[in-house]
Amino acid sequence: MDSASLATLAPALPQQNLHRVFVYGTLMADEVLRILLKRDPQSSAAVLNGYQRLSIKGRVYPAIIPVNSKKVSGKILSGITDSEMDTLDAYENVEYKRSTVEVSLMDSFEKLLVYAYVWCNEKDPELYGEWDFEEWKRDHLDACRDGQ
Repeated sequence: MDSASLATLAPALPQQNLHRVFVYGTLMADEVLRILLKRDPQSSAAVLNGYQRLSIKGRVYPAIIPVNSKKVSGKILSGITDSEMDTLDAYENVEYKRSTVEVSLMDSFEKLLVYAYVWCNEKDPELYGEWDFEEWKRDHLDACRDGQ
């Protein structure tokens, strides 16, 4: 049998759906991604126009909500598997909805459609002020590393 015939007999590998996800909060930290996904996915700096990143009273993680005149900097995670999407869905919980959004890559300004986790309640009175990633890293990243 020649190799072409063997190839037609070989079982096809299941096609893996791969996704892109825009992250803007604790998931921008490589350490958090390693804990959740057990790897470092490829990432690229990006901007999401028409949204605002806000702090949530009593929480250490942020929310984003649609606000026309605002923009959110973050990064796109690429090559995320269906199983990893399930993990991210569980991490983000029911207060967020996974939405399709358009982001711009920082290095090329190319626009991509990706998933992002958007806060469900845009009028939530617990949302306030801008959330700061550097401040979060300084004050809370060690607790994540320690599994708290």
